[in-house]
Amino acid sequence: MPQLGEQLNAIIDKTERLMELCAALQEENDLMRLENQSLSVALTTSKNKTAELEEKLRVLKVARSFSETNEKSLDIKQKINDFVQEIDKCIVLLKK
Repeated sequence: MPQLGEQLNAIIDKTERLMELCAALQEENDLMRLENQSLSVALTTSKNKTAELEEKLRVLKVARSFSETNEKSLDIKQKINDFVQEIDKCIVLLKK
């Protein structure tokens, strides 16, 4: 009978250790869930920020392309005006 009591005590000890291990694992699991949630929020925030920055970049590229077009148009207009002035000068000289 003493052997049966020892076996029962060993089973109780192992059960208690298993319960402690289970509690520790549950606590670790809870902490990991919290960390996972915070990382998910950070990831979502990063994705949103990336999307905003990509949109700003797209707008800047479009604006830059318009400004380059305007500069080219202004250059062309200025050259045409210069040519017209030269032609006017030539006409005045020819009339003399």
